[in-house]
Amino acid sequence: MDNRTQEFLTHPVMPLLIRMSAPNTIAFFIQAIVVLTEVWFISKLGTSSLAAVALAFPLLMLTQTMSGGALGGAISSAIARSMGANDIDKAEKLIWHSIVISVCGALTFLILFLLFGHKLLYLLGGRDDILQQSYAYCSILFFGGLLLWLSGSLSAALRGMGNMRFPATLMIVASFLQVILSGGFILGWYGFPKFGVSGAAIATLISSSLMVSIILIKLFGKSVPARLKRSQFILSKKLFSNIFEVAIPASASPLLTVGTILVLTGLVGTFGTEALAGYGIGSRVEFLMIPLIFGIGTAMTSIVGANIGANNIERAETVGIYGGSTAGIVSIFIGLTLALFPDLWIQYFTNDPKAFEVTKTYIQLVGPFYIFQGVGLSLYFASQGANAMKWPTIATVARFLIASIGGSVSVYWLGLGIESIFLSSSIAMMIFGVTIFISIKRGAWRKAS
Repeated sequence: MDNRTQEFLTHPVMPLLIRMSAPNTIAFFIQAIVVLTEVWFISKLGTSSLAAVALAFPLLMLTQTMSGGALGGAISSAIARSMGANDIDKAEKLIWHSIVISVCGALTFLILFLLFGHKLLYLLGGRDDILQQSYAYCSILFFGGLLLWLSGSLSAALRGMGNMRFPATLMIVASFLQVILSGGFILGWYGFPKFGVSGAAIATLISSSLMVSIILIKLFGKSVPARLKRSQFILSKKLFSNIFEVAIPASASPLLTVGTILVLTGLVGTFGTEALAGYGIGSRVEFLMIPLIFGIGTAMTSIVGANIGANNIERAETVGIYGGSTAGIVSIFIGLTLALFPDLWIQYFTNDPKAFEVTKTYIQLVGPFYIFQGVGLSLYFASQGANAMKWPTIATVARFLIASIGGSVSVYWLGLGIESIFLSSSIAMMIFGVTIFISIKRGAWRKAS
């Protein structure tokens, strides 16, 4: 058995979690800083550009969470379970299946965007220049979408083998490149052509292409336990099912999460461009937390998957509870810090008084509830490793219904202010985290196994 897999099965849980999570957490945190830096660059273009990015953000988030979250988690889970069962041959074939699914996913998203993208952005409140900027950004993103899907799925394949450090290091390098490219293409710095909002999408695709190229070289080499061999390019329904049995229910989370953001974006848009820009800043700042949870969660996917593959369910549950609690503590620290000191950071993103107040209101209402987001999202990833997605899916559906229906009723029927939208989102977040945590404590993974 591979040494890293052996560690997953035998080493003390908390030190193992910290060691495996650290590379991903650092990498995803730096990537979150890159996202915020891009918002700062775009803020120099004006409030309308910030509003355009707020419209496009849900579509970018959907692509990233579907490729790196739902599909990526399913890939890590399938490969980790194969490694736990000491089936290297199966793991190598699964890598090829992951690539095929990524190609199909990218093509599907591009077709859907070409058919419905313009109408969707219009329904969300995009008009005139804001609509034009947002559509141009999304067009570049989806035409080059295969790079995003492959960077997510191939990184997940390495993490499924227990290799957290290499994809994390590569992500850090790509993030620094993306900052330079974003400043150049958005604002025309360093002699680059100035593309405005669209420049952010161009920078994202270039940095993703670097990641994909280097990971492919790594997988074709001899330094990984499961390699990308041409002789293993043998597609089978059973191996596709091995990935889809986790990916399909897991996809409910990014779809409904982005669906929630789309509904909230549409509701916030009824309060004007400045409100939309303020919400866009707040939701992007939330990215500070999500990558940190993602770093812990992706490590849990691989560790839990290996233990489930080895039929070590009790240890898998311990990993889930410890990891979920850690993610919750990290999340509440970030949420409370942002909520208690909003004036210290919002000023760097906007000087528009109304946008400033909307951002401040958002973070002060939602920030204290980040603990539930941390617990729920990390255990969502861990549940992928356990191939037990029933309760995470139920919790995600409940979150969508509570946030969207609660926000719509409060605005359209009760005539309440923008605060009611954010409060509905907070309550939904709480239900999401509590539901998944309780389900695991009551043996959901044991029943699935």
